[in-house]
Amino acid sequence: MSHRPRIILDCDPGHDDAFALIVASKYTELLGVTTVAGNAPLELTTRNARIILDLCGSHAPLHSGANRPLVQPPVFADYVHGKSGMDGAVLPEPSRPADSSAAIDFIIDTVRAADDVWLVPTGPLTNIALALTRAPDLASKVAGISLMGGGRLGNRTPTAEFNIWLDPEAAATVFSCGAPILMAGLHLTHEFQATPGRVSAIEASHATLGPLLGGLLRFFARSYVDRHVGFEGAAMHDVCAVLALTHPQLFTSAQRFVGIDVCGNFARGMTVIDERKLIHRPSVNTTVLETIDADAGFARICEAVASCP
Repeated sequence: MSHRPRIILDCDPGHDDAFALIVASKYTELLGVTTVAGNAPLELTTRNARIILDLCGSHAPLHSGANRPLVQPPVFADYVHGKSGMDGAVLPEPSRPADSSAAIDFIIDTVRAADDVWLVPTGPLTNIALALTRAPDLASKVAGISLMGGGRLGNRTPTAEFNIWLDPEAAATVFSCGAPILMAGLHLTHEFQATPGRVSAIEASHATLGPLLGGLLRFFARSYVDRHVGFEGAAMHDVCAVLALTHPQLFTSAQRFVGIDVCGNFARGMTVIDERKLIHRPSVNTTVLETIDADAGFARICEAVASCP
């Protein structure tokens, strides 16, 4: 890899966020981590992020952010990730708390200080929307926004993916901001499953961290296999938003306009992907990731785990 993208990873750990953090620590210049309420309450997502940063030896600053969506009440995904947000292994205590609770200020200040920062949100888009609302100039300053969310199908509802569904108003702000957007949606991430063989490979990649991460993945996998037809393991959603920047050759993509439904009774939170062949249609605003080389992607995850102390 000839270039290490400079990123802020905005996350809500969450098992798959944990692997996004590990991969980002290996393959990017991780300028900082910000946390948001999503898979679990903010105090837990922040704690979990601190633990994973400790485990992978990262000294990136950590700042907590929004503790609820912009409009609707918070809803958590403990039915997928467990009460802690990362059930499945005995995790060490974090070495220290977050550096601040001013994630929005950190995002604004960091982006304004450089011209090549990617925002990589893997949870609800609340922090990113708040930063863009407070500092609209960020849309023209960021290198882009590589996000996990949306897709051609839903999981929280038939049409809406959890991150977008939880805060569609924030998503509407982000998708309409004018910054370059990469979208890793469910139609892509469901191809990237932690199958038993891939979990075993991760376990074997590091003498101490591998078994711990394997425990997390086996818990995560059960929540998918038990609730879905045809799944062999958990979908590793969030890592895709990082790999899309560090290893773009793993993906195919298409240029599309994507809008967010914020009002529909049945489609609230849906990412509406315009695939019409009309000459006159809304301008493209999103690079929609379509496919991934899953075996090669998991090999990169194993490399990242192996590089941890």
